[in-house]
Amino acid sequence: MLHGRSEETARIDALLRQARAGRSGVLVLRGEAGIGKSALLGDAAARADDMRVLRTDGIESEAGFPFAGLHLLLGREIDRIDALPAPQVRALRVALGQEAGGDVDRYLVGLAVLTLLAELAEERPLLCLVDDAHWLDPASAQALLFAVRRLDAEPVAVIVAVRTDEVSPFDPAGLPELPVGPLGESAAAEVLAQRSEPVPGHLRPDLLTEAQGNPLALLELPVDGMPRRLPSSRYQRLHEVFAERVRRLPEATRRLLGVVADASSADASVVFPAAERLGCTRDDLAPAEQAQLVRLVDGRLVFRHPLVFSALRDTVEAGSRMAAHEALAAVHAARGDVCSYAWHRSAMATGPDEEAAAALETAARSGSARGSAVVSAMYERAAGLTADRARRGRRLTVAAEAAADTGQLDRAATLADQAADHVTDPVQLADIALVRATVLDSRDRPREAHRLLSDAAVAVAALDLSLAGHLLFRAGRAAAHAGDFDALDRTAARAEELGVPSAHLVTALSRAFAAQNALTDAAIAPLRVLVEETTRCDRHLELLDIGWWHLMLADLDSADDVASRLAAVARQQGAAGLLASVLPLLARAQLMRGRHDDAEANATEGLRIAADTGQRRHAVYLTTVLAGLAAIRGEEQRCVELAAAPIARGVTPGNVHAAGALSLLDLGLGRYEAAFGRLSGMLGARHRGGAMASLPDLVEAAIRVDRREDGLAAARQYAEWAGRVRQPWTRAVALRCQALLDGNADGRYARAVALHQEGGTPFERARTELLYGEWLRRARRISEARIVLHSALEIFDRLQAHPWSARARGELRAAGESVRAADPGAVQRLTPQEHQVVQLAARGLSNREIGAQLFLSPRTVGYHLYKAYPKLGVGSRSELASLVATRPDHSTRVGT
Repeated sequence: MLHGRSEETARIDALLRQARAGRSGVLVLRGEAGIGKSALLGDAAARADDMRVLRTDGIESEAGFPFAGLHLLLGREIDRIDALPAPQVRALRVALGQEAGGDVDRYLVGLAVLTLLAELAEERPLLCLVDDAHWLDPASAQALLFAVRRLDAEPVAVIVAVRTDEVSPFDPAGLPELPVGPLGESAAAEVLAQRSEPVPGHLRPDLLTEAQGNPLALLELPVDGMPRRLPSSRYQRLHEVFAERVRRLPEATRRLLGVVADASSADASVVFPAAERLGCTRDDLAPAEQAQLVRLVDGRLVFRHPLVFSALRDTVEAGSRMAAHEALAAVHAARGDVCSYAWHRSAMATGPDEEAAAALETAARSGSARGSAVVSAMYERAAGLTADRARRGRRLTVAAEAAADTGQLDRAATLADQAADHVTDPVQLADIALVRATVLDSRDRPREAHRLLSDAAVAVAALDLSLAGHLLFRAGRAAAHAGDFDALDRTAARAEELGVPSAHLVTALSRAFAAQNALTDAAIAPLRVLVEETTRCDRHLELLDIGWWHLMLADLDSADDVASRLAAVARQQGAAGLLASVLPLLARAQLMRGRHDDAEANATEGLRIAADTGQRRHAVYLTTVLAGLAAIRGEEQRCVELAAAPIARGVTPGNVHAAGALSLLDLGLGRYEAAFGRLSGMLGARHRGGAMASLPDLVEAAIRVDRREDGLAAARQYAEWAGRVRQPWTRAVALRCQALLDGNADGRYARAVALHQEGGTPFERARTELLYGEWLRRARRISEARIVLHSALEIFDRLQAHPWSARARGELRAAGESVRAADPGAVQRLTPQEHQVVQLAARGLSNREIGAQLFLSPRTVGYHLYKAYPKLGVGSRSELASLVATRPDHSTRVGT
C-alpha cells in the first residue's frame, strides 16, 4: 500500500484515463534512490489491469550493452515484429539480437519501436513502464526517446522513473516531469509501521530523522544501537545493510549471485548454466530469495533494488568474479554468441591481453555486433587491453569513427582525442582528423573543422596525395559552411601547391564560393565543373552538395529533384540523420518554387529531427527557410524571432538568408528605408546565393527611397549573374529590375512576364506582375493593368503573401475594381504535419506507409487525416486525391 502519494497517483490516473480515451501521454518520475519511484510504477501497473503492460528496467551491469533495455521491454513481443515495414523489421531484429547485421540506424530502431507500440495499442490500451532509466544503455534510451516524443494519437501511456543524482542517457527535456519527494511525517510513520519487526518507541524518532521521509530507508535501516546520522549518509547505510545480508548467505548462493552480478544479461538461461560450471544449482537461489534480495521473474533474475546490486558487486571477491566471467564466456561460446563471449573473455583480463583484444575486434567485425554503438564499445575495450601504442591508437580511431557514425558526437570526440595520444603515423592522424572534423561541423564549428583538415592534409601529402586531396576538399566544404572565403582561397592554393589529383575540384569549390568572383564566369563555370564531375557519384554527402550547387546556379528544378530523391531514400531507409541534412535543401527549393506549404512542413519536420540528432547547423538553416516564409506572409514577430539565431552567428550563409528575410519583411510592409538600410551593405559584402537573391529587393527599396545610383549598381550586378546562370526566371527578375530604373519599362516588363511563364518562382512572377500593373495603371492603361494585377493577386493569395496581396488589391481598387479579401484555401488551413500526411495520402499511401516516411505511428497518421478531412470538405482518400490534384502549387512529390 502506498502512503502519502495521493498527488502522484492522481497524475498517473489522469495519464491512464487519457490513454484509455485514445491519446498518448508520458510522465517522468524523478527522485532520489529509495524514494518510491518503483513503487509508483508497480501501483500504476496494478491500476492498469485492463491495459497491456510492457516494462523494462535500466540495469547497471547491462548499461554497456546496446539495446539491452529495449530487449527487456519488447522481448515478449518479438513475434509481432515481422508485421512492421521491412526496413523497420530488420533494424529491430538486429537491435534485439534476432538477426545478424552490421550497422543499424538508431533512429530507424526508434521508428520501429514507435510503430510496434502503436500496433500493440490497437488491440487494447498500452502502458509502458521504464524504471531506473538512468541506467539504460544509451542505444535503448535514444530509441525510446525518439518513439516517446512522437506518440500522439495512440492509446499509449509511458511512465519513466529516473534518479535525480545520476547522469542519464535518457534526457527527458521537454517531457512532463513529476518530482517524487520525501514522505510527510504522518505518511512516514505509516510506512514505519509496515516493518516486519516493530520498532521500539524510543528509537522511532531517531529512525524517522535519519530516513528523512525515504520509504526504503524507513523499511530497511537497522535500529539496533542506531546513532543519529546526517541525511547524506543514509545511502551508505542502506548499502551496508544489503551488503551484510549478502555476506550472511551460503557460499554457493554467493557464487551464484556473483554470476548474476557479472552477467551481461539477467537471463536465467545463461546464468544458471554458468553457475553450474561453478558447482551451483538452481536451489542455491532460494536463500537469496528468502532474504528478499533477488527473485526470478519471467526467466530473469531481478534484484529487489539497485542498491542490492551495487552491494553485491562490492562484496564479490576478484577471484570469484574472474571465475564467473570464465564460466559465462564458456556458456556464450557454446551458444555461438561471439560478442558476449568476447566481452566476458575481455573481463577476465587483468592487464594488456592481445588475445582478448583480438576476440573483441573479431566480434566487432563479424557482423553479429548490433550496430555502430556496439562496434565502438568493442573497439574501445579492445584498445584498453592493447599494449602496442600504434595498435591501440588504431583501435581507438575505429571506435571513434563508429561512435560518429551512430551520432554519439561527444563520445566520438573523446575517443578521437585518446587515439591522437597514441598515434604518430600521419595517415592514421588524418583518419582521426576526419572524425574530429565531422564532430565539429555537426556542432556548427566549421572554422575549426577547416583548420584541422587543412593541417592534416599537409601532414599526409608526402605519403598519400589522394588522401590529402580528400582532406582538402572536406576542408573547403567546411570553410564554405562557415562563409570563410579567405580560407577557401587558401585551401585551393594549398591543393595546387601540393599537386593533389583533385586540386582542380578544390579550386572550383573556392572560385564558386568566393565573393569577389560571385558575378563572373570565374564563379559560375567552376560550379558547373563541380556538378558535372561529381554527377556520377552515389554517396549521399556528395549528392547533397550537388543539390546545393544546382540551387546556386538557380536551377530550382534540378535542386528539388536531387533533394526529393535523397529524401525519398532517407525516408525509405528510416535514416533520420540523413533526412535532417537533406530537408534544408528540399525546403529551400520548395520555398523558391512556390510550394510554401510543403516547405513549411519539411522545415518544421527537419527542425524536430535535427534536435533529435544534434545537427545544429542544419537546424539554423531550416529556421531561415521558416523566416523567409514568415516574411512573405507578413508575420513580423515570427520572422524576427526565427532570424535572431542565424543573425547572431556572424557572416555565414544562414546569416545572409536571415538578413534577406528581414529585408523582405520590411519591403512587404512598406518600410523601404529599413529595407534599404539592411540591404545596402550587400553590394560590397562577400556573399553567396542568399545575398544574390536579395539584390532585386535592394533595387526596389533603392527606387522607393530615391537612391537610384545604388539601385543601378545592384541591378547591374544581378543582371550579369542572371545572364551567366541562364535561367529564364532570373532573366525575368533582371528585366524587372531594369524596368524599375529606366524608360523602356513596358517592353522589359512584358518580356519579364513571358519569361516567368517558363517556370521558376511564382512569388517573383507575382512581384513582377504587381510592378507591371502599377506601371500600367499610372500610364492609364487600366484594362491591361487589371489583367496582370489579377494574376499577381491570385498567386499572392495562393502563397498566403498577405502584405503583397494587400498591395495588389490596393492597385486594383485604384484601377476602379473592388476586390474582396480572399478566403484562405482549405489546404492552407492545415497544420504542417497535416499537410504532409494529406499529400502522401492523396498519392495512395496507406497510414502505415505514411508513418514510416514521416517518423509517425500509423494511428497518429489516421488522427491527422481525421482532423484534415473536415477542413478540406472531403470524406475519403479518393476525394482527397482529386482535391490535391487540382491545386497547381502542389507537386506529387510533396511527401518525399
